[in-house]
Amino acid sequence: MQHLSIDGQHFYNMMVNASNKLEEKKEYVNSLNVFPVPDGDTGTNMSMTFKSAVNEIQNLNGADIGKIARILAKGALMGARGNSGVILSQILRGLSKGLEGKVEITAKELAEGIMEGSKSAYKAVMRPTEGTILTVIRAAGEAAIRSTETDITKLMEEVCSHSEDVLAKTPEMLPVLKQAKVVDAGGAGLLVIFKGMLEVLKDDIEFVEIINETVKENKASVQKTLSTEDIKYGYCTEFFILSEKVNIDKFKEELEPLGDSMIVVGGEGLVKVHIHTNDPGLILSKAVSLGELSKIKIDNMREQHRHILEDDYKEDNNEMEEENLPNKQYGFVSVSLGEGIKNIFEDLGIDVVIEGGQTMNPSTEDILNAINEIKADNIFILPNNKNIIMAATQAAELAEKSVHVIPTKTIPQGITAITSFNADATVEDNIEAMNTSIENVASGSITYAVRDTEIDDKVIKEGNIIGLREGKIEEIGDDKFEVCKNLIEKMVNENSELITIFYGEDCDKAQVETFVNELEDKYSDIDIQYYEGNQPLYYFIFSVE
Repeated sequence: MQHLSIDGQHFYNMMVNASNKLEEKKEYVNSLNVFPVPDGDTGTNMSMTFKSAVNEIQNLNGADIGKIARILAKGALMGARGNSGVILSQILRGLSKGLEGKVEITAKELAEGIMEGSKSAYKAVMRPTEGTILTVIRAAGEAAIRSTETDITKLMEEVCSHSEDVLAKTPEMLPVLKQAKVVDAGGAGLLVIFKGMLEVLKDDIEFVEIINETVKENKASVQKTLSTEDIKYGYCTEFFILSEKVNIDKFKEELEPLGDSMIVVGGEGLVKVHIHTNDPGLILSKAVSLGELSKIKIDNMREQHRHILEDDYKEDNNEMEEENLPNKQYGFVSVSLGEGIKNIFEDLGIDVVIEGGQTMNPSTEDILNAINEIKADNIFILPNNKNIIMAATQAAELAEKSVHVIPTKTIPQGITAITSFNADATVEDNIEAMNTSIENVASGSITYAVRDTEIDDKVIKEGNIIGLREGKIEEIGDDKFEVCKNLIEKMVNENSELITIFYGEDCDKAQVETFVNELEDKYSDIDIQYYEGNQPLYYFIFSVE
């Protein structure tokens, strides 16, 4: 459908639909990650970032475009996860800048906004790499600016077409993509977003509901003053009706006297129902007469509210106690993978350990919240994963404290960094000492392939055991102990003094002890330590120093 201009409602629908499509396609995007390890998370990171953004605008449908874009960008910034999520947040930030103050926009103004998104994304990356999401957003911006279309629908068709063409060429720009026979995952995720925006324009969709499979619970401050008795309807009831015969308006009239906060939307065989009621059984009995029910979810809101009040009471008491404590000089935030490794970090003096890493990159907001928990004049962040460094840096810039990111890319580097810390030294001296210490750590990890691929001239089959050295695949085999032994042998040199091994949740302790004994016999002049890391997906994470 032709659109010579779009208003806030159109823009809202475009953003929400794009987020929903990315949620649907996130596993496909994950599958495009170059390394065939079970932690490919580009799609998940981008989807969760975008979901955080649209959750912030859910009550703004119909507002001015400039306002929606501004709040969308803020939500993406705070919810950004991983490098791909941070870059996406910057794209939305640039888009917001281009649409600032606009009530409605033309094709030319949307084109300028997309180009601003490209510029903002490039500015966010110190050393941009072509063949990535950056290449695709730049191509989109250039196509938009170059277009002479006044119809926004046709403009977005050109943007999608050119972005798709450029995405197909990313393997020619990055040899690692060509070897793996995939296009760039971040670029593919961005194309999903553009196509989701276009779909709303082409079909002239009037309302798009936010699909929120994984919503981070937020307790509103008003709940502290709300009495449980004030909750008029106690059961949040949600379900789908699978039927072609539902008269939505008539069904709304039937349900209206039975509760509040009612939403009945859908059609063409699928109707979504949400209502707060005191009789969910009656609601369901009325619904089942219309068709088959699916994904029924009933929550006792009064019970949930009592738990919230109890938690708030505990938190308030803890906060009052902490407010009376003076600031200490140094504080630490670290990201951990596995309960055992988390315990080690805490034993070494880390104040807040954020659970995450390869399988779940913490967001900028997660890291900022951790920073704000600590009463210290100077705070150090240990990301322990290269895909978290950007979010950590972003959090440090947003914090109203003195925060320093030590760019640790592995768990062993993080442990070495904290053990190099000297409480009596200055901030500058500690930064230098920790940065120097991580340069002397050689890190390795053992996991498994989740699909067939070819990388660095190595043929890898699904289920193969993979040995990675500093993130690069160096060993392939069928036995995790044999692959680990071979990789350690490559990493040990005449200056090696210590091997530290963290074994994962899928390893048998007795077998690990036998393996360590074999290593001790082979490397009798090197100290060998091993710990139960409980990390998922990775049989071993280890270092040689």
